[in-house]
Amino acid sequence: MKIITITVNPALDKSTRLDKVAPEKKLRCEQPTYEPGGGGINVSRAIKKLGGESCAWYLSGGGSGELLGQLLKEEGVSFRQFKCEHWTRENLMVYETASGQQFRFGMPGPPVSEAEWKQLLQALEELEETPEFVVASGSLSPGVPDDFYAQIAQIAVKKGFKLVVDTSGEALLQSAGKGIYLLKPNLSELAALAGKEKINAREQEELAHKVMEEGKSEVLVVSLGPRGAMLATKDGFEYITPPTVQTESAVGAGDSMVGGMVLKLSQGWPWSDVIKYGVATGTATSMTPGSELCRLPDVEEIYAWLKARS
Repeated sequence: MKIITITVNPALDKSTRLDKVAPEKKLRCEQPTYEPGGGGINVSRAIKKLGGESCAWYLSGGGSGELLGQLLKEEGVSFRQFKCEHWTRENLMVYETASGQQFRFGMPGPPVSEAEWKQLLQALEELEETPEFVVASGSLSPGVPDDFYAQIAQIAVKKGFKLVVDTSGEALLQSAGKGIYLLKPNLSELAALAGKEKINAREQEELAHKVMEEGKSEVLVVSLGPRGAMLATKDGFEYITPPTVQTESAVGAGDSMVGGMVLKLSQGWPWSDVIKYGVATGTATSMTPGSELCRLPDVEEIYAWLKARS
């Protein structure tokens, strides 16, 4: 398998709709939809929707963990489950039809023991066939050390795979360094990587250059929200602004963007096209409801629009 994704804090995403959210009342919701979620899992789901293949590695436990695996099977996503004692978390998304607003309730992950999270590192060390890309994405469960992704980076150096990290907070700061091929921070995270509290638009290229010069990542893709993304490589910078679309849900848009980019990198596409395809994938995901990810026809249409304007 050329692409492996790693998720230590997956989620069972439950989404539903109702007319209006109100306190102190029994709120009658529509039949819920269940979908597998969590950073790397969403990356693998997006890759599958785009016609590619990857293997999703993840920690999970309990009944919710079993349902997670069942849902991945139904989507045709290859996976490898690493068992943990406690139940996989469940997240809830509620769409209020009266206002068009979405309410997202994210639950903390279950406590994870050292023996449980070390299963993933050991499995990477023992791989006989080295993947081309490993995507380590999402938050860390309680008990998983902040340098978990940095430990994967050490294995990347030894094994020779390209490591993509998409996370936040201390986990992002500690991961940055030798062994990282691609980081995908937002502007505030870019500032933190460069050792600054705040950032303005005039500084983003300078700070991205500083982060790469310091060896924290070979390539940066900086999320700019509705304004798209900035690609920073040793050859310079490129900005991609998506078309205006009807946004249904932002859930999984960033993960889908990573999935689109890594799939096209594995197919040998140049970075200029890779970043366009990633932005197209993320934008297409924002057009779908709940935690549903991108639809291939939408991705291809947006990508063609971006290519025509480059």
